[in-house]
Amino acid sequence: MVFTRSGASGDEQPTLRLTPIMISAHAGYFEGEAGMASADNRGFMSNAGFVITPDGVVVFDALATPALARAMLAAIAERTDAPVRHVVVSHYHADHVYGLQVFADAGATIWAHEAGKAYLDSDAATERLAERRESLAPWVNADTRLVPATRWLTLAAGDVHTLTLGDRQFEIIGGGGAHAPGDLMLRVPSEGVLFAGDLFFTGRIPFVVDGNTAAWLTALETIAQADASVVVPGHGPASTAVSDDLRATQTYIRYLRSHLGEAVNNMMSFDEAFASIDWQAFSVMPLFDAAHRRNAYSVFLELEAESLQ
Repeated sequence: MVFTRSGASGDEQPTLRLTPIMISAHAGYFEGEAGMASADNRGFMSNAGFVITPDGVVVFDALATPALARAMLAAIAERTDAPVRHVVVSHYHADHVYGLQVFADAGATIWAHEAGKAYLDSDAATERLAERRESLAPWVNADTRLVPATRWLTLAAGDVHTLTLGDRQFEIIGGGGAHAPGDLMLRVPSEGVLFAGDLFFTGRIPFVVDGNTAAWLTALETIAQADASVVVPGHGPASTAVSDDLRATQTYIRYLRSHLGEAVNNMMSFDEAFASIDWQAFSVMPLFDAAHRRNAYSVFLELEAESLQ
């Protein structure tokens, strides 16, 4: 089992235990279950990573609940006495940031792209938190709060901010707002590891709703050029066959853009376009039924906007 729990009642958050998957001598990650966030999976359906140095730990993302973040801290503490010094946020989506309060309360510096500020101030953020307090209770409850970064970064696509901890260097890379405003990745050259967040999915349909697929293809090229032996996605198992796994996502996005772009040029409605396109090649991929139509509609709107420019 990936996690275990001890008993609790009422609004208390039961204790979870997470087991990390080590991908290099000093780097590991916690792999969430496939699927959407639910009470059954305790919201554990995304990934988060960490890198241990002699002077402290750098964490990438904070998972979807404070209980999961506490389990992360406990699992890391079993491997090192060094404290968590930094947390890099891939983007401000609920399944990656609701654990941030645990790391902030422990004294970690939170790094994020400045585009995350707009989300934190939005009605969408308030509504999502209210929804998760219902759907993920008691894992998300009245004590769960949205946490801003302590260090906001301004990074265009492919731009790099170097973070040094002791004798180790970490590269925080701008993702260009491909999946969400404020996408960031984290490259660890000494470990041959790249944490890609939701710019990279393995073994499932990516979630491109509200993203920018033109920018996404550029971000995938950045991942391909990162010279990483292991790439940790935001969802799914870590990839050691990086080129093959990238190609799967690239193929899907290019197919969406090509066929829906033709429909836009032909002035078709979305329903007409969706019904006329052969999606069979992707229908066997996990979460196709849950995500694909929404993906297609989002890309259709994106391409309509492009056609007017």
